[in-house]
Amino acid sequence: MSIAALAMTFMLPLAGLVMALFALVAGIRALPLLKGAGRPTGTAVGGITVSSLALALSLMATGMQLYLMDEYSAYQECMKGAGTVSSQGECFTQFRDSAQRKLPPDVLEVLGSMQP
Repeated sequence: MSIAALAMTFMLPLAGLVMALFALVAGIRALPLLKGAGRPTGTAVGGITVSSLALALSLMATGMQLYLMDEYSAYQECMKGAGTVSSQGECFTQFRDSAQRKLPPDVLEVLGSMQP
């Protein structure tokens, strides 16, 4: 479940957030049961680790989406009317410029040239 949460984080961050929470709770609940039964706990610990990573990534991605919601909505509207590759590039340039006004420069360096 934690690996699925990690995969969902990259496709749909909000769904990855929910799935990561479920995986984290399942791993934490399984840990004492495995210890009590004298079984190895490596899988549960690995699941807790991966789901914690997925949770952190999905929280950051969801937060970024919420913070840039207006800019992203304007980008989507622009892309609806963009019929050519050059007009799509212009939409991305407008999105990047509006995001630059809202985000600190070091965040934009991390994001690089990724398109939304």
